Amino acid sequence: MKHTKKFAASAMAAALVLPGTAAFASGGADDMKQEAPKNVTVKTKAADLRATLDQLLSEHFVLAVMDMKKQYDGSKDAEYYEAALKQNALDMTPAIASVYGDEGAKQFEKIFVDHNKYTTDLVKAVKADDQDGINASKKETEEFVQDLSSFLDTATEGKLPKAAAEEVLRAHEADVYKTFQQYAAGDYEGSYNTFREGYSRMYDISKALSVAITTQMPEKFDNTKADSKAADLRSTLNSLAAEHVALANLSMTAGVDKAKDYDAANWAEDMHTADFKAAIKSIYGQAGADQFEQVWTKNHIEAQANLVTAAINDDKKLMGDAQDMLKMFSNDFGAFLGAATEENLPTKAAQEAVSGHETYVQDTFMQYVEGDYKGSTDTFRESYAYMYGVGENLGEAIVKQSPEKFMDGTPGSMPNTGNGGMSDNNTAATTGAIAVFGLALGAVGLVLARKRQNA
Repeated sequence: MKHTKKFAASAMAAALVLPGTAAFASGGADDMKQEAPKNVTVKTKAADLRATLDQLLSEHFVLAVMDMKKQYDGSKDAEYYEAALKQNALDMTPAIASVYGDEGAKQFEKIFVDHNKYTTDLVKAVKADDQDGINASKKETEEFVQDLSSFLDTATEGKLPKAAAEEVLRAHEADVYKTFQQYAAGDYEGSYNTFREGYSRMYDISKALSVAITTQMPEKFDNTKADSKAADLRSTLNSLAAEHVALANLSMTAGVDKAKDYDAANWAEDMHTADFKAAIKSIYGQAGADQFEQVWTKNHIEAQANLVTAAINDDKKLMGDAQDMLKMFSNDFGAFLGAATEENLPTKAAQEAVSGHETYVQDTFMQYVEGDYKGSTDTFRESYAYMYGVGENLGEAIVKQSPEKFMDGTPGSMPNTGNGGMSDNNTAATTGAIAVFGLALGAVGLVLARKRQNA
């Protein structure tokens, strides 16, 4: 498997370990800088902590939903997603240990790993229409909520109070259950809508937890803030990028399986695209929004759909054409980003990064088509992690370009775009970050349009 490594390396390096460990030194000298009014950066220790929790917690939600759906359907790759969900929980251990020591990590691991077993019990109960089994699973889930909220309250010395932790954990478990229950009942559009809401909530949880930890031990994070405007931007870019990977995988595998939720999966991807377009329109008008939608959709979303059709029909010409479209998208979108950020994110690096993402998506899908289910699941996890490097580096380029927009204490000025799939608590920060990203994309869209007119 050959992938572009430039962005993936930074994402994977930061994925599992928090400040204070040798492995975290991969963050480089920039991590040692404290935020200053004229030196705003997304690369602080507090922002790194938040990004790490963003990745691990959101991936937990994605894998939990996919595991339950695949167990319910009896899919051939179900066992590998169950294993991936367990591994995700184990991946959190070194992160917790780096903050709260080995004993704290052991306590967390026991609570968190054990609760994944409840998903299997719930699937079996729903499949058998066993209400007693469903109630028993819910009771076990509530015990998990109590245990983990108590752990977080104690560990953070009350910086994340038990009542607040209970509320978000209970809401998360409700998201998982509702997403699965709607899927099992055949309400596929409802299930994907709940999936998007539940996915977004994980970023609220990681923000609350990272703020609690950095407030508890500020010196360990160089007195940087996990909820700075720059950290908000990085987190939002991470959320948008990783959600695209999750939806692409769900849609493409549903398509090749001719599953009943294929149309709903495509609808969810359309809603994700609409979030971008609405933000761009609010800043740059209809023309900029239309340009973005054309680039993002035609040689990207449509090309991925063509890969599905080609695989179903074993149509090698259509497969080659779709792969060519994705190469064109990588070049165009990379040029978008390079020009929009005034080369703070160099065009070549951006093109390589987008190309690397597309390679991951195609490899995940083709391994699934060819029956290499373990390989496909492993590649999906790598693909998901890769997007956090994209968010970090694109976020840093945007902040360097317009540092005044990300200085804490300055008033927010971004309009409300009404983006879907976001919780109320996160909407303001998300809207602002998407709007800045949208402005960048819209601006580059015009640059490319002018280039084509002059060609």
